[in-house]
Amino acid sequence: MAGNPRFEQKIVRAVLWTMTGATILILLFIVAFILRRGLPEVSLEFLTRNPENMGVEGGIFPTIVGTLALTLMAIVIATPLGVGTAIYLTEYTWENRLTRIIRFGADCLAGIPSILFGLFGFILFVTKLKLGWSILSGGLTLSFMILPTIIRTSEEAIRSVPAAYREVSASLGCTKWQTVTRVVLPSALPGITTGVILSIGRSIGETAAVIFTAGSSLHIPTSLFSSSRTMAVHFYILAREGISMPNAYGTAAVLVATILMINIVSYYLMHRFTRKYS
Repeated sequence: MAGNPRFEQKIVRAVLWTMTGATILILLFIVAFILRRGLPEVSLEFLTRNPENMGVEGGIFPTIVGTLALTLMAIVIATPLGVGTAIYLTEYTWENRLTRIIRFGADCLAGIPSILFGLFGFILFVTKLKLGWSILSGGLTLSFMILPTIIRTSEEAIRSVPAAYREVSASLGCTKWQTVTRVVLPSALPGITTGVILSIGRSIGETAAVIFTAGSSLHIPTSLFSSSRTMAVHFYILAREGISMPNAYGTAAVLVATILMINIVSYYLMHRFTRKYS
């Protein structure tokens, strides 16, 4: 006997709502746990002072600068490469063996553990190219890590743009490049931005690859060739060595707040840009 479709629909909806609620509760629990323990340690002095006595005292200002510098460099390098690759795969070539190899390589690259990226960056950039433990070495390594995410999300976003948009643009006499830059990319911007935001979050929270390539200096970086410690690495060292758990939780709270702020600002700019072009 066939079941009642309305009853089945209610069950499915209840299960989906339960899963969604569980996901949100887990997120809120993690954020609340970190902020409850870390926010009491955060102050203007904590944010603007240099670490002292290996991080037991003082603040985390150099780690904030190092985190922003490494993340910015990784995004600046990986975003043009990733979006450009996605445009080539979707707009300038047909499906063939080359495109399948590129996609397969990107998928394999996304599955490589971060510690292997760190070892690769250490051997190539730090040792062979003699860049040393520096922001440049760390930024290049992080850009390789986040490149597959940007490629795949950008490719799917561009593919989701209706073919009719391209046909109308071509019928009006627009060149291929004009169609891509003025029609396709603005329509695919939300999906591309999502990939970039995910990449920013991974870059900020990375530890293994950064320790091998950027080092863990507690001094404020003065150039691309300066060694630097990120907030994630600082939290990891403080917590692992048991140096100062209050400062570790304070660093984690600032790290979580930074990621939330970047996501909020990015989504605001994305929606504003999307409304402008729509």
